[in-house]
Amino acid sequence: MLSFGGTKNGAMLGEAIVVLEPEASEGLKYLRKLNMQLSSKMRFVSAQLVALLDGDLYLRNASHANAMASRLRDALDAGIAAGELPGLSFTQATQSNGVFAALPGGVADRLRDRGFKFYDWDAARGEVRWMCSFDTTEHDIDAFVTGIREELARAHPPPSDTRAAE
Repeated sequence: MLSFGGTKNGAMLGEAIVVLEPEASEGLKYLRKLNMQLSSKMRFVSAQLVALLDGDLYLRNASHANAMASRLRDALDAGIAAGELPGLSFTQATQSNGVFAALPGGVADRLRDRGFKFYDWDAARGEVRWMCSFDTTEHDIDAFVTGIREELARAHPPPSDTRAAE
């Protein structure tokens, strides 16, 4: 089975389960009503999924989301290499539209207070999940990287110069 998420790809609503092996679908039509959403106007939801599949719009949207995640990861990797992002580390490889990182205490909350929307993945480890989507822009990424840079600098201020003035 494959889960095809419409909302992360630009649809207003709608998810689909694609069954690749017919014998695996035993009882699925009953679960659909029991555990999932079954809209009375399913044709309107389905029209969005058809539009995503037509002309490979879903693939263009997904490729864009993946490219934005790569842009985020590359910018942060460069900042780490330059010593500009103290306390930031990555917890997983970036293989699609998600970037998983660990931040020092308080940094994630301050970023959210600035209007950046993301979730804690493992709060005990300071791990966060940053997701990019079909509508993430380069400007969004650049602004987020700037916010991360500023909040990490705030969390780890450079040591003060204690030498006496000459």
